[in-house]
Amino acid sequence: MEPLKEFTNVIFDEIRIGATSELTVTLTQNQIDLAAMVSGDVDAFYLMQPGDADKRQESKKTEAAGAEAIISIVLGTRLPGPGSKILHRDLRFAGDFAVGETLTAKVTVREKRKEGNLVVFDARCVNKAGKELVAGTVTVEAPTSRLVYDNIKPPQFELRWGDAFAQLIKGCQGCEPIPCAIVHPCDKDSLMGAIEAARRGFIIPVLVGPEDKIRKAAEEAQIDLGPYRIVTSAHSHESAQKAVALASAGEVEALMKGSLHTDEIMGAIVPAAAGLRTSRRISHAFVMEVATYPKMFIMTDAAVNIFPNLEDKRDIVQNAIDLSHALGLEMPKVGILSAVEVINSKIPSTLDAAALCKMADRGQITGGILDGPLAFDNAISAQAAKTKGIISQVSGDVDILLAPDLESANMLFKQLTYLAGAEGAGIVLGTRIPVVLTSRADSVRTRLASVAVMVQVAHARRSGKYETR
Repeated sequence: MEPLKEFTNVIFDEIRIGATSELTVTLTQNQIDLAAMVSGDVDAFYLMQPGDADKRQESKKTEAAGAEAIISIVLGTRLPGPGSKILHRDLRFAGDFAVGETLTAKVTVREKRKEGNLVVFDARCVNKAGKELVAGTVTVEAPTSRLVYDNIKPPQFELRWGDAFAQLIKGCQGCEPIPCAIVHPCDKDSLMGAIEAARRGFIIPVLVGPEDKIRKAAEEAQIDLGPYRIVTSAHSHESAQKAVALASAGEVEALMKGSLHTDEIMGAIVPAAAGLRTSRRISHAFVMEVATYPKMFIMTDAAVNIFPNLEDKRDIVQNAIDLSHALGLEMPKVGILSAVEVINSKIPSTLDAAALCKMADRGQITGGILDGPLAFDNAISAQAAKTKGIISQVSGDVDILLAPDLESANMLFKQLTYLAGAEGAGIVLGTRIPVVLTSRADSVRTRLASVAVMVQVAHARRSGKYETR
């Protein structure tokens, strides 16, 4: 559905007997699947792959959920519109519909009852040929005051194998909140993400930045800053320096990027004098949720190390393995990516992959199962590996993907994000405390997932389960 440029409601006093409104929708596979999920009628038919759609046998419960949803959209956005409350449905179902079919839902005012501002609508849903599939009545409490909305985009739904981010966030419930410096939260989005994490009890935020800008962002977001400490600074560079100083002094146990550039916060962290370095190479990891992959995995390094050498990659892999341990995975499977799955002296990444696997055999990398070189398809798909005759414990069950360099990792991350609906919760590793690097494009859900990763790492560090030397 296209965004609605402007729409308003029809209040109770304006509604006339016989008034009508309608909506035409062409059903997609995703809508049918969503209806199945909502109705609770999830069985083998509904979990088939898209190519098997012609084998489906839509049930009455799924039809009910789909038809009711379309009728509800008409009532909620057109007549009466915003502010309406559906109180009762009495619908009969008399036909099947499937993916690709065009349906038209129409509502007609049948009766008005002044007591309670009730309106009874005749509701029906027909297919393109005019065959009636659904018919009956819906009783609605109509709005009594005017509401007008501009540029509203209807929600887009996507079904996933599971919701790894929801599990990450749920895993932080009941945990002691972590003192966290929010570095330069001078825009609405970065401030709201931090405050939402605080409201959920994940962090105790310390807001570091120009106080006037922070308060202006809070006013725009309608946030009360009363409960939160503010450490004022003159500009973004000083915000980063003061936040790092708080971490070095032990006043906070984590850092979270606000509205400053990544190189500014990393520039304050990297110097040895800052006290946040360890013996490890600093690296970055995305904890990934991809709709078409059955579990969460880690992708590294897409943000810090541009062209890592073999020793750098050893640390990057170990950092990611330790992160997996902090998230509760005892023996993660690491796929070391290249363009091909065989060792080729003309492709340096294949040589690095082979060396890393042998380093794991010799105890130079611990706590994980490594395999490589693997092309992306062989790493992510057991069937692809089988087709090519690759015998691997990692293929099709990968928990960590190591890319050859930042360019390839960054491109892969963005391809997954924009073509496969993936989301990535980013965190800096190899430092004495976890550092969350958020993006302006991150949703609130992704920001919360990043905080959830940080909280679990911080608690693992407290318990001595996370390497910080």
